[in-house]
Amino acid sequence: MAVYRATMLSEAEDSLPGSYPFEAPDDLFQSTADKIVRAFFEHVDKDIFHHHVDYEINAAAKSKDGRTVTAMGALIMHNGSELPFVLRISAMI
Repeated sequence: MAVYRATMLSEAEDSLPGSYPFEAPDDLFQSTADKIVRAFFEHVDKDIFHHHVDYEINAAAKSKDGRTVTAMGALIMHNGSELPFVLRISAMI
């Protein structure tokens, strides 16, 4: 297992960038950008919120060197409102 870091910016009024280390398979970045984002949200469900968090991804792409994924989307709250976010994922060195 390797350690990756996700940094999330959101529109929450009191939100600062959140940095979230998480473990995933060593070959995670051999996957598509969507699968890398999914791996992060599996960590969110299990280790941060301790329950499933709905989200929608509007765009996800790898950098040219394949070492960073950037995604834009929204967390979908229990009341149906959406909280837009920008997400950056890379391997921790």
